Amino acid sequence: MELALELFTKGGGAFFVRWGHVLAGIMWIGLLYYFNFVQVPAFAEMEAGARNNAVDKVASRALQWFRWSALATVIMGFLILYLQDQLTDMKWAKQASGVSIMIGILLGLTMFANVWGVIWRNQKVVIANARNVQAGGTANPDAAACSRTSLMASRQNVIFSFPMLMFMIGTSHFFGSFDAQNRGYYYGISLLILIVLELNCLGVIGGKGQNFTNWMYESHKNAIISASVLLVIYYALFECIMKP
Repeated sequence: MELALELFTKGGGAFFVRWGHVLAGIMWIGLLYYFNFVQVPAFAEMEAGARNNAVDKVASRALQWFRWSALATVIMGFLILYLQDQLTDMKWAKQASGVSIMIGILLGLTMFANVWGVIWRNQKVVIANARNVQAGGTANPDAAACSRTSLMASRQNVIFSFPMLMFMIGTSHFFGSFDAQNRGYYYGISLLILIVLELNCLGVIGGKGQNFTNWMYESHKNAIISASVLLVIYYALFECIMKP
């Protein structure tokens, strides 16, 4: 009886919410990698008619699971913080492990904003265009630009995902629980890197054409290389700034 009550209390509920957070996160990031490592390269090799059909029948369904799993991941994440009283008591953010989780949260929320504010908003135009063309209508001249905008944000999410997963999953393994005296510097530098990269993927810094600043978005291989470099940078900065 006590065990049954515990499962439905604030403490016990954290277990189920955490499990839901993990499952939704796996679906979200798994589909992100599918889009970038499988779908986009495959679509590039298809003829227009086949690509439009795939956008209509496959991509539209994948995007539905993609965006809602992203939302579920974020909601479950905040519920974990709530059930552990971490929304009202922020002492945890002063520890090295807390800094790790906080940077992971910032990266995750930026990725979530890209999903709903950039990727999905532009993909709706792409999907509508594919369906209209298949029905014999005229192609939307804005579809190509929307596809490019969506691609850049999606590739940036791949780049963010490497350090995000490191911080979220590796907190108890890599970063320790000591008091983070220099956390302000680390927060500031990490946030600056995040903002610069996000502005770049939105075209604010380097535009949306094929140029030096957008090299990381031109192929999934470039995105993987950039993601690996970003992961090393975040970890190296942690070792240099945070370790006592």
